[in-house]
This record gives sequence, structure tokens and C-alpha cells, in this order.
Amino acid sequence: MGAPTRNTESDNRTTHVPKLSGIEQMENPISLPFLSVIVLLLHLSNSQPTTSIYHTFLHCLQSHTSQPDHVSNIVYSQTNASYTSVLEAFARNARFTSPSIQKPLLVLTPLSEHHVQASVVCAKSMDVQLKIRSGGHDFEGVSYVSQGPFVILDMLNFQNVTVDVQNEIAVIQAGASLGQVYYRIWEKSKVHGFPAGACPTVGVGGHLSGGGYGNMIRKYGLSVDHVVDAKIVDVRGRVLDKATMGEDLFWAIRGGGGASFGVILSYTVKLVAVPDRVTVFQVDKTLEQNATDLVVEWQQVAPHTDDRLFLRLVLQPVGSNVVKGQKTIRASVEALFLGEANELVPLLGKEFPLLGLKKELCHEMRWIDSVIWWVNYSDGSSLNPLLDRNHYSVNSNKRKSDYVQIPISRKGLTWIWKKMIELGKVELAFIPYGGKMNEVPSNATPFPHRAGNLYKIQYTVSWQEPGAEAEEKFLSQIRMLHNYMTPFVSKNPRSAYFNYRDLDIGINSHGKDNYQDGKIYSMKYFKKNFERLVKVKSEIDPENFFWNEQSIPSYPGHRKLTDQFI
Repeated sequence: MGAPTRNTESDNRTTHVPKLSGIEQMENPISLPFLSVIVLLLHLSNSQPTTSIYHTFLHCLQSHTSQPDHVSNIVYSQTNASYTSVLEAFARNARFTSPSIQKPLLVLTPLSEHHVQASVVCAKSMDVQLKIRSGGHDFEGVSYVSQGPFVILDMLNFQNVTVDVQNEIAVIQAGASLGQVYYRIWEKSKVHGFPAGACPTVGVGGHLSGGGYGNMIRKYGLSVDHVVDAKIVDVRGRVLDKATMGEDLFWAIRGGGGASFGVILSYTVKLVAVPDRVTVFQVDKTLEQNATDLVVEWQQVAPHTDDRLFLRLVLQPVGSNVVKGQKTIRASVEALFLGEANELVPLLGKEFPLLGLKKELCHEMRWIDSVIWWVNYSDGSSLNPLLDRNHYSVNSNKRKSDYVQIPISRKGLTWIWKKMIELGKVELAFIPYGGKMNEVPSNATPFPHRAGNLYKIQYTVSWQEPGAEAEEKFLSQIRMLHNYMTPFVSKNPRSAYFNYRDLDIGINSHGKDNYQDGKIYSMKYFKKNFERLVKVKSEIDPENFFWNEQSIPSYPGHRKLTDQFI
């Protein structure tokens, strides 16, 4: 989910563009044949060395649009007065906004599919790296940071969410936030929802392409399990949907990441049913209040209980109220039940007696209000915070993940508490699996972590202190705890969740063509599905134009494109 713990736009519509069969068949008039554009770019770079990339890129874009005068409004160079504000609008991690971090040469903010097509073609022709950003959290800044020259394709204007209640589907553009999705669905139907992340500021493009889950995971599985169609711009500048991209690529972009294969424009998803009333609650226990036994029991209950019930467990080092000046661990059980309290309280009284749940601790509400409650946005009197993409505190942070397949013993938990208190600030969230997650085969989508996993662990550390010394201190804390957890989590490989991107587990350090580097981190994210992803990548993008620090690699010695761009 990527949501903070509870203790802690408008509907822009893009111009319809018909589908392409190839870049040479773009639907709007092109002022120059594409080969002529390449010749012109080479001429500009050779005869006029002082010509900036801005003017070269702008000229290329203008050559591929029927409204060339408007293109300058979507291209931001480093000298543009709005450049910094546009760049940092969706830079959600302060670690990657310091002056020392290399900045993109340009930020492109397309308004139409046609702009996206032209952006891909021009970046390819100029051999400049294209980073794709959909406006979510991006814990490692992969969508807006790079070690070499690059431009950002920012999908912020692609925020349209079209809900078809009769057919129970929604078409969601990649730049929309989850809050916008939930709001637009609720506008049209009070009995439908969508199983995705708990934090409304998560971006759809990254969330759905990497798997996506939320507090209905045990009832409905992952977000990608409900994707029925998609639109993507491939390396040739074509707009493809499920029918034209083929089953393999459609499979790959439902959990294998979108940015390795092209630019996701939209996903079409199947809506799910939500009851008139849902129940939420939060119960906190410290070590002095028997939290350790609570966690032991949670492991026996949360992955196996009624699949309408989601019991997230958040573990934090906090100051003790019993022994002044000492720290303890607080265990917070945060729950969503797709039903009423009268059914929930006796259920947990039988299955989870140590929780001690009373009806007065439960809050019954509409499903949409539970979205607000979950992130503690407001008193629930307004749904407008769901549309506020800036309702997010930008600080420095780091995330990691693990999967647990055997319950951690009471002794093991005691060791973990000791290490957490010693380190000081890292918190853990246990996300229960089971239910629907046990029913979907591990190769149905690239996301492989299904049956056999009791729960996922999210490691989080956040800080506001500036400077390299503070960063090193907190990064060391989370890395030490992650290392300490090795005996308790999955092995061979030690698995990780792709959407909790973690560059510590491996990067393409050699550059875009290193298959062996890519295998190291990809096996942890995708396990046996890795080879199929590489096969798809090698076929759809054999020159590996769409690459980043943790993208899917192509096969060594892959076929080169010799005539694709002429």
C-alpha cells in the first residue's frame, strides 16, 4: 500500500487520438517525414554546437503535431521559471531533491496521446534516456533521477477517470491518483469500489503496473487482477491496446512494471462490490500490555480469517509510559471489515481473543469514508481530500520489503523488538495475505508472491533532518534491521515487492544492456516469472530504449532494430 500509519484535480480530459499501426502512420499531419527529422537533428548538432537540447527536442515535437505552436507549452527546460516547481511537484522523497542531485534536461508534460508518441520518437532519435513519471510516491526516485543525461515524461495531465457503472468498469489514465479513482467511482456508484492502495496520493501508472494492493487484498486480490485492458505507447510510437499488443505484453504490464516496456496511457479495470456499511477499528498494545503475545496470535489469525477482514499490524518503537526514559514497542492493529460490527466483534472474540475488541472501538461507515479514515485525513465530513494530490508530507525516507512464510516465534519477536529499540526509528508493517491471494496462480501475472506467504513486511524509516550525516544514520538503521531479519523471512531468493522499490538489492550498474545485473534484482521481485518478462522485453523493446536502474533487461545478444525508425 505504501500508506503512512494512522498515527503518524480536476478531471482533465485529453484529446481522443485514434490508434496507430506505426509511427509513420500518425493520424495528424506531419510536417516532415521522420527520416528528414533525424537528418535535421544531426545537422543541428553538427553545424550548430550551441543549439540547446531544448530547441532540438522542441523542433522534433513540432514536426510531429498538427498544432506546433502549442508544443512549447509542454516542454520545460532548466531555464524555464516553472521548471523547478514542475520537477518537484511529484518528487515525494526529499533525498532526491537536493541541489547535488542531477536534474533532467527537460520535463515534458504531454496533454494528449499524440504528445506522448512524439516524445518517445524524439527521445529515441536523440538517444536520450526517457524517464516516465505518473505522480505517485516512487520511493527511490527512479522516475525522476538518473546518473546520465535524461528527460522526464510527466503524465500529470493524464488524470481522467471514466466510470461505466452499467458494465462495472473504469478507464483510468496513468497520471490519476488513487484518491481520484475512489472519488470518481463513488460519484457514480455507492456499491462499487476498487481494490488498490490505502494512500490516496499513490499514482495509478506505477501502482497498477507493479501489482498494487490495498486493504481489500484478501477479498479481491491485487489491483492488477482486475485489469481487463490497457493502452501503451511502445518504442515505435504506436498506441497499443490489449488486442494489438498481444497477450504477452498485456501480461507483463500487469505486475512487471510499465516503464520497462513503454509508456502506460491508461488501464481499464473491473470494479468490485462493496457493502453499504463497512467497519474499521484500531487497537494499540505495548510490550507492557502483552503486545508480543498479541503478535504471536495475529500471525495465526490474520492470514486465515474471513477474507472480508484485513488486519494490518504496525510495529513502532515509542517512548514507554511505564518506565520513564525508556522505549517500548507499540503494536497497532488497523482493520477494515467488509461488513458490520455486530458480525465482526464475535468473530474476533473467538479467533483473536488477545485483541480484546469491543463494539465501542468499532466505527461503521460507508466504504468511501473508510478510505479517508485509513489515512487520518479528516473527520470524514468531506471527501475533497481524495482529490488533493498535494496532501502528502515530503520528507526523506527509505522503504524495504520481505515475505514471511513461517510464523516468527515468540523468542524471535523478542529479539526483533530489542533490535528495533536499539536502532531507534525504523517501523514495520505486517500485511496479511491469504484469502484471494491463495487462489491466484503465481504465474497469472508477473507478481509471484501468492500462496505460501503468510504476510508481507514493509520496512519504513522517515526523517526531516537535512544533510548526508542524517541520511547515512537512518539508511544504516533500516539496512541493519533488514539484515537482522534474514532468518525470519523468505529465502532462495529472498523476495521483495516491486512497488516498494529498493535499489539496495541490485541495480543495472553496468548500464542498459547488463542481463546479469538485471537478473539479480528481478529474481527477488518476480522469481520464476523473470525469464518470461525478459522474453517480452526482448521482443517489444529489443534495443532496450526503455530502461532504468531496475528495469527488465533484454537477452544478451538480442536482435537489433535496423529499420524500425526509418
